[in-house]
This record gives sequence, structure tokens and C-alpha cells, in this order.
Amino acid sequence: MDLKVFITHQDSTCDECGEPLGQGAWITRVEGKGALCLSCADLDHLIFLPSGDAALTRRSGEYSTLSAVVLKWSRARKRYERQGLLVEDAALQRAEQECLDDADARARRNERQAERRAELDQEYMSRFAKRVSELFPNCPAGREQVIAEHACQKYSGRVGRSAGAKSMDDKFILLAVVAHIRHAETNYDDLLARGLDRLSARNEVDDKIDEILARWATE
Repeated sequence: MDLKVFITHQDSTCDECGEPLGQGAWITRVEGKGALCLSCADLDHLIFLPSGDAALTRRSGEYSTLSAVVLKWSRARKRYERQGLLVEDAALQRAEQECLDDADARARRNERQAERRAELDQEYMSRFAKRVSELFPNCPAGREQVIAEHACQKYSGRVGRSAGAKSMDDKFILLAVVAHIRHAETNYDDLLARGLDRLSARNEVDDKIDEILARWATE
């Protein structure tokens, strides 16, 4: 599927969750649903790969089960212009590994990692991870950190950046855990990539998610 994500140039609100996104938010458009934040569109687990390295972009797109083109409106040219690609982290790592012989690709990887570290509020992320462990004591070791990093990165639309999550509201912690399980523990992304609509794909994996949540919540 040719998924597209748009960087807004005016104030926007997610038509599904109602979260105000402000300007410069990352949204996608779904027929009959309007504009959705990345969290509601189930794209918030993807990693942004800026344009500039054709080989890395091509390989990442090939290896990523789910990907989306990122577009931004150019006032000067009065058109949407490609900014990069959202891809799965594993796909990006595989593509980078294959490009390690290229010094420029290696420098790009280091730069991306530095940018991602800078985007993380370490103190907030630690509290978020701790709360995940408290609510889900049987969560696999280290997984709470992965969930917190994805949820708390400073991209508009990620559940960890919402006001509810910042107040450690358990409902928002649960949303982050569910999103992680959906993408990491089920075939949800495969279903989307094969063209199944989002709600039908969610219905397909809901029982699996509930099973894992129950297991993780058991001490």
C-alpha cells in the first residue's frame, strides 16, 4: 500500500481521538475518518528516515512490511514535497547494516541515533517505563524500556506525548503497551500491508493482544 503521512502547516486536531496536534504535526488521511494522528493510524511505531540516501531509503522500504511516505507542503512551489520515509526499525537496521561499507551511511546512522537520543526526555521516559513494569510485572525484561522509548519520542501523535500519559494515567500507559504488542507480537502489520482496513485488522488480532496482556499482568 502507498501510505502517506503529511506534516501539517496549520493547526490540526485528530478526528478520531480529538487530541489537538498544533502545527507541524504528523498526520495521515483515511477515507471516511478525516485526519488521524500517527497513534490512531497505528503508524507511530515507525521510524523516520529523512531523504538524502537513495540506497538506504530503497533498502529500508523493501525490507519494511509497513512504510509511509512523509510529505510537507511547500509554499514556494505550492505542492507537497517528499521529506523521507517512515519504516520499521528492524528494516532500517538491516538496511544500515548492509550499507556499513559506505562511510556516509555509517555517519548517517550515528547522526540518527544521536537525534533519537536527544528526542527522549530521559527522566519522563524512566517514569513511564517504571509504570509499565508496575502494571505489567510479567512483561519480558527490557520490553518496558522499548515501549517507553517509542511512546515518549517527541513526534506529534504518539500516545506518550499526550497530557494523560504525562500525568501517568494508567489508561494511556495501557494504550502504549497495547500498541507495542499489536505491532511487535501479532501479524497486524502484515494484514495492513496486504490491504486489510485498519479496523478489520485490529479485530483479527484483538484476542491475541488480550491474551498477551493477561499474561504480562500476571505476577
